[in-house]
Amino acid sequence: MFIRRTKTRTTESGEHYYSYRLVDSYRVADHVHQRTLLNLGNTFTIPHEHWSLLTQRIEQVILGQLNTLVSYPFDVEREAQHISASLLRKYSQSELFLRPGKVKEKIQNSISNTDINAQEESRDVHTVDLNSLELTNSRSVGVEAVALSALLTIKLDEKLAKLGFNSKQINAAMGNIIGRMVQPGSELSTHQWLQQNSALGELLDCDYTQQSLSALYRASDLLWKHHDDIESYVYQQHCSMFDVESSITLFDLTNTFFEGSGQYNSLAAYGHSKEKRSDCPLVTLALVLDGNGFSRRSRIYPGNVSEPSTLQKMLEGLMAPNTLESEQAVVSGEKTPEPVQQSLLELCQRPTIVMDAGIATEENITWLKQQGYPYIVVSRKQHLEFDENKAVAVNQEQGGTVRAMRVEREDGEIELYCHSEQREAKEQAINARFISRFEQELDYLAEGLDKPRRLKNAKKVSEKIGRLRQKYARAAKNYTVSTQNDEQGKNTIALTYPRIECEQESDAHPGVYCLRSSHKDWNEAKLWQTYTLLTELEAVFRSLKSELGMRPVYHQKTERVEGHLFITLLAYNLVHQIRLSLKAKNINDSWETIRTTLNTQMRTTVSLRGKDGEVIHLRKSNYPNAEQQVLLRALELTWNPGKTQKTIIVP
Repeated sequence: MFIRRTKTRTTESGEHYYSYRLVDSYRVADHVHQRTLLNLGNTFTIPHEHWSLLTQRIEQVILGQLNTLVSYPFDVEREAQHISASLLRKYSQSELFLRPGKVKEKIQNSISNTDINAQEESRDVHTVDLNSLELTNSRSVGVEAVALSALLTIKLDEKLAKLGFNSKQINAAMGNIIGRMVQPGSELSTHQWLQQNSALGELLDCDYTQQSLSALYRASDLLWKHHDDIESYVYQQHCSMFDVESSITLFDLTNTFFEGSGQYNSLAAYGHSKEKRSDCPLVTLALVLDGNGFSRRSRIYPGNVSEPSTLQKMLEGLMAPNTLESEQAVVSGEKTPEPVQQSLLELCQRPTIVMDAGIATEENITWLKQQGYPYIVVSRKQHLEFDENKAVAVNQEQGGTVRAMRVEREDGEIELYCHSEQREAKEQAINARFISRFEQELDYLAEGLDKPRRLKNAKKVSEKIGRLRQKYARAAKNYTVSTQNDEQGKNTIALTYPRIECEQESDAHPGVYCLRSSHKDWNEAKLWQTYTLLTELEAVFRSLKSELGMRPVYHQKTERVEGHLFITLLAYNLVHQIRLSLKAKNINDSWETIRTTLNTQMRTTVSLRGKDGEVIHLRKSNYPNAEQQVLLRALELTWNPGKTQKTIIVP
């Protein structure tokens, strides 16, 4: 066994490159024969002086001699493990004779790749040495199989092919998306995960170890290039799978920071960071979701964009004629199902817009009225009124009752004042914490007025009180803080802060918030329940950031940042698809819980030595545990993802 290097000239540029092969030579009678065991491609990097060590180690691994007295260089050991795994995969369901000339009429020139499961009716019995058992090349497969099933269910791979992606680009794109679902991170970390930890390549029959990092970057660029088509297609597919509530549109935006200067990113800008990272450039992601939580449209804006200014652009784009035409197009080459037609036709109507106070400016609400959009928004009103006698219960759960009081204004708009017991308890706890901290700071300041080396200067004390008022503004408005200075006015000698009650302040009714709506014919319960869909959007942002690794972004180029965010959004929609499917079976786990449950299902190679010296290698996924079985049964997926492969090595 040896490495052969072949010089090749490209047809376009005329430049030369080298390709590498793993070759075996053997003697039959007086003739020496050679055969190529494996094509190593043109990315083989082991230096020439280590080739003999590498081939020696490959032969040891496939013969089951894993523990040796010789210490091999790290690169040699890693490459030997990889090449051995590729050999066993290539020659699965067969016997690989390392010395074929010594075996009568058994030279293997062609290899079968049939699944061992097809031979279930015939028994395959071997006598083996149990002490020789070894387990190698363990890779995760459980979460990958579930994520891949979701992607194939909506036929995203077929859509990419129709958009002009070749097979390598499709595999790279699927690796990016599934990697973001399973092991969130940058494309660099996804590349390492695909090469070293995941069995996704075995499920796709793709050798990711031969795929370069630049292939993932190029796939990201292509996904972003076609993001409008892909986004529309994915939403259509989810409309056909679920009873999508398209008459409700949730709108909000968030930002994420990225490392670096941002000088090569036209969207990079400093602004108000929702992650408290004002030291980093930001980019903003705006999302339009339906009532089920699926993304209908997304846009990426500069990090300093004003939240209210994005609403009109997003909704105008959502209702654009070309968008409607594409959304009413044929799904997967077949006639669009009637439920999908109905949901898509509803897009031609004006959906109800649900958004929070940050975007609900008077200008935006006026624009919504002019365009004929019904709306439910959180009011920016400061003074909140609530009369228990005029309120009705709209929700009664363990967390507490929610009651709502309906008020119809003269201009026809509905105001809904809602009181939540759970929210009241939370606000009171927050207020109590701020009050306690404010009093502790004032106590410390007062106690130090007659102690050495403590703050006494009247001007400094006044400045300190001002900073405390600013820091604890919620609590400070309930106190009158006064000081008494000495005769010279130089030092403060006394500090008092009696508490007062502010009955007319906005928080005089804790737990109360106000909604505004144009729906005159909706009752209190329907208005409130529709508003609570906004919590789905907040859950989306939490999932994007914490579960799917949207932040931070390490790319510097504009299109790479856009591609990173779009891949994360595609991953979210597939995760949401999985969770809704499980929810239909009364499984309400978070994606993090699902991922943690499934990540212990592995594919492993079991190696044993037979009585005649042959080495038997079996590669198979382990049997799922009880928790994994519950998820796989609910999703109607196989318990043993991937083919079971058997390879016999005859020395």
